[in-house]
Parts: sequence; C-alpha cells; structure tokens
Amino acid sequence: MDRKTTDELLKILGDVTSERALEKYVEDHTKKPEGSLSGYLEKTLAEKGLEKSSVIQASGLQRNYGYQIFSGTRGAGRDKLLALCIAMKMTAKEVQKALQLAGLNGLYARVRRDAVLIFAVNKGLSVLDTNELLDEMGESILE
Repeated sequence: MDRKTTDELLKILGDVTSERALEKYVEDHTKKPEGSLSGYLEKTLAEKGLEKSSVIQASGLQRNYGYQIFSGTRGAGRDKLLALCIAMKMTAKEVQKALQLAGLNGLYARVRRDAVLIFAVNKGLSVLDTNELLDEMGESILE
C-alpha cells in the first residue's frame, strides 16, 4: 500500500466516479482491521489472567450486555467499550486496537475528553475513578 497523505487520498477519492473505481480505491488505499473485537477481548483477558465476570462488574456494564460484547453477538458503543478496556487495565495501545477492531474512533490526544481518558488509562485508574476525573474536568462520564 503506497503511503499517501490524507489530502492526496481525498483528491483521489474525489475523482472516483464508479463503483468499480471505488472498489479499486478501497483495495489499494485502505486496510481492514485484522481479527475480531470479541477474539481480541478474549485473548487479552487470558493474557492478563482476568475473569470475564470480574471485568464486566468492574466496567459497570449490565451483566448480559457485557457477555454479549465478549461473545460478539452485540456491538459496543465507544463509551461501553472504553469502560471494558479500562476495567481490563489495558494499555493505551491495547485500547486503540480494541476501538479500531470495533470500528470506533480511537482516542485522540487533541480532544479534551480523550486526553483525560488517555491519562486515566496510562495511570491504570478504575472506571469509577475515571468517571470521577472526567466529571472533575467538566467532561461527560463513561455511560
């Protein structure tokens, strides 16, 4: 895959006039995330020696919903997935990968709320402590 700037890619995409050309663009200039979110969560859970039930409880998610996310039968919103990742004590890199696999926006250091979340992840804060910090900083909590 040739490394082009976003502006170059937008220009190329702007010149696309057919579905066939779009398919070629997608094949040449994009990539699919490797693996599934549920597989990644299960693998990370095992690597960290964590219990699924404990993680779901620590995340504050409803029990059934948490299990559905882990099994892949239900998708997770960004905040719900972040709560799971924080409960699993994931690193910032692991959180970004989970968000990518879910097709969600990654944490971006220039966004105020995301900066607070990155800090919380880096410090290993709990979901409760993360929500307290978000509230203190005037940002919406993970819901």
